[in-house]
Amino acid sequence: MIEPKNLLIVRTDRIGDVVLSLPIARIIKKYFPDCKVTFLLKEYTKSLVEKNPFIDHILTVNEINGRILLKKNVLMLKKYNYDYCIMVYPTFIMSLTIFLSRIKNRIGTGYRWYSLFFNKRVYVHRKYAEKHELEFNLDMLNIFGIKEKVNPGNIKFDIQVNEDSVKLVRGKLKSYNIKSDKPLIIIHPGSGGSSVNLPQVKFKELLVQINEKLNADVVLTGSRSERNLCESLRISNNIINFAGIFNLRELIVLINEADILIANSTGPLHIAAALGKYVIGFYPKILVCSAKRWGPYSDKSFVFQPGIPCENCNRKQCYNLNCMNSIDINKVLVQIEKILNKINGPL
Repeated sequence: MIEPKNLLIVRTDRIGDVVLSLPIARIIKKYFPDCKVTFLLKEYTKSLVEKNPFIDHILTVNEINGRILLKKNVLMLKKYNYDYCIMVYPTFIMSLTIFLSRIKNRIGTGYRWYSLFFNKRVYVHRKYAEKHELEFNLDMLNIFGIKEKVNPGNIKFDIQVNEDSVKLVRGKLKSYNIKSDKPLIIIHPGSGGSSVNLPQVKFKELLVQINEKLNADVVLTGSRSERNLCESLRISNNIINFAGIFNLRELIVLINEADILIANSTGPLHIAAALGKYVIGFYPKILVCSAKRWGPYSDKSFVFQPGIPCENCNRKQCYNLNCMNSIDINKVLVQIEKILNKINGPL
């Protein structure tokens, strides 16, 4: 068995992608407790790994306006003398960075034109969605002889709630008269554009039904740019628009305070699943962004897909047929009721 001493894990993309890479750290430490584990990621996802007991060091990519600073990153990485690097998310510029940093063992995909920068190559086509993204990530540990069997019931993500942010978030909830005596439901209607969303009119239909039939507090979340979207869904003053209000560290706290999070295929859905919350996700049947590969990895997750039959679905076909509009909101409401009954007893 190959034993890493000083391991760098690179995941420089978005929130959900980072979440689905977090279990690598715990599993590495299980087999190699003395290995030093470093995560390299973007500044805005740093809150996902802070105070993780299985991560020894955190680095963030040097960049200006999204442009990776090659020389500065190379100089940064050279200082740490890593013996192994796992390039979980390969891009040309970061792959070149790792190569120029002279890390001796560089693990990455064998299917990109720049795979020549890796000397330990993994030959798996993720686009066929033969398994979940998290499981693909863990397969990269095979190089060390690790073949960990995971499932949605036994996986651990180790996201830590920032105690300094708890008081702020709870104070904000209290200011809107949101207390712990009623279930708290978060609805996150936007997404990063990597998938096909549930139509806005369907989210509004769901909110109308929740407002009329359930005794629950409802908050809407999203980025600052999604604030108008969320405001358009406020069909009642009982629904609070928190879009753009919280940073990621605070959003993690808010999600941890909630009972259910409902969203498209997006980062907060994966955060909620990682925190052990009940989640409801809306996914198209397009293979590359399907729930089979990108669904919430949790035994408390429920996924709704288009009800119309289709084969070899692609993004153009999904939009043309308006597939996501065929999701039955009545069935979604029934599932929410079942979850709340399980958590709190009949409403």
